[in-house]
Amino acid sequence: MRLDAGLVFLSDSRTNAGVDQVSTARKLNVFENPGERMMVLMTAGNLSISQSVRQLLSEHVGSAGYGIWTAPNMYEAARLVGEVVRLVHERDAKALAEFGIDFNVSLIFGGQIKGERCRLFQVYSAGNFIESHNENTYFQIGEAKYGKPIIDRVVTPSTSLDEAAKCALISMDSTLRSNISVGLPLDLLVYENDSLAVTRFVTIDEKNQYFQMIRTTWGQQLKTIFEGIEAPVWNAAPDTPGTALSTAGMASKPVRMPLPDSISPATQPPAPPQSFAQQFGNEQQ
Repeated sequence: MRLDAGLVFLSDSRTNAGVDQVSTARKLNVFENPGERMMVLMTAGNLSISQSVRQLLSEHVGSAGYGIWTAPNMYEAARLVGEVVRLVHERDAKALAEFGIDFNVSLIFGGQIKGERCRLFQVYSAGNFIESHNENTYFQIGEAKYGKPIIDRVVTPSTSLDEAAKCALISMDSTLRSNISVGLPLDLLVYENDSLAVTRFVTIDEKNQYFQMIRTTWGQQLKTIFEGIEAPVWNAAPDTPGTALSTAGMASKPVRMPLPDSISPATQPPAPPQSFAQQFGNEQQ
């Protein structure tokens, strides 16, 4: 997440899951020269590709004569990340394809270099990238769909770092509950503008007290809110306030497939619901 106050990074560490096999590898890597730059690289996709990108990025010197440790700004550093992804693709993609393995890697790269603001990028398998702006304050890679709704509802550029970290943990907990390919421990890094060093970082396992509190409280509060929402009213009077899911006389009908000619209807379809006024009028007639 890229916020007015800084940056929040959160990753899980599960790379493979099955009935009898779980593999764990750290996916959050820091490139730090305290007082001059602090950059974070997070990866998803094929582990061998992402590890190759990480190692090569630390050593690579681009055509402009600088590497990740000497890039003049975050845009040029992100361009180097994309360049390294393409180098690994050139080296490994053909051999992987021969074994039926796609070149699959995606990255989040962000941080701050002295003299400019915090910036955040998402880098794709082709080495191209996009940057986060106020209209899109965060990126997710990997299993993103389960934890996305809470971030969309809560996080804005003005959200504080602690609130954003709390939201990120709730988002990740939603993903952990719904997808076996995501698992503990988690790496959480919170970066405050202009600190140019890692000052808040924690690895979270199943014993972490705050994360356990998040899991319990969020689940309980969701259930309480759910139970407090009224049940729908079917075939309600037209002036029923708030809870009418359908009203008398509403023209909603399912798409019914016609019976074959060889089959006779077992029963007559029910008559459409009538209001009290309609029933009273029919009786008078």
